[in-house]
Amino acid sequence: MLITDDMKIYFYTQPVDMRKSIDTLCVLIAENLKMNPTDGSLFLFRGKSGNKLKALYYEINCFTLWYRRLEKGRFVFDRDAQGHIEMSREHFNWLLASDKYSRLDTMRPSEIEKFC
Repeated sequence: MLITDDMKIYFYTQPVDMRKSIDTLCVLIAENLKMNPTDGSLFLFRGKSGNKLKALYYEINCFTLWYRRLEKGRFVFDRDAQGHIEMSREHFNWLLASDKYSRLDTMRPSEIEKFC
């Protein structure tokens, strides 16, 4: 994922069903946020359980849907937040890379042997 310096990042604060596809997330952006999903912004969504994130953005002629799931712990979100917030690139990077925005049960890496 290439995030340019001028790319706007919007975090949709309400929990979203993580089964939503590109098309249904685009409808959510257009109808609930009153924004254009093809304007080059990155839209970030969280799952109800707190351990999943989805990012959707549009580049020339294609959408990219990015999905992140914590195996242990949860991302920390404001429970009463409404609508959306614009995030800085730095805040977005902290969210993905720092334990300050997640509650980890352990700092040891998970060893996954079974994927089904």
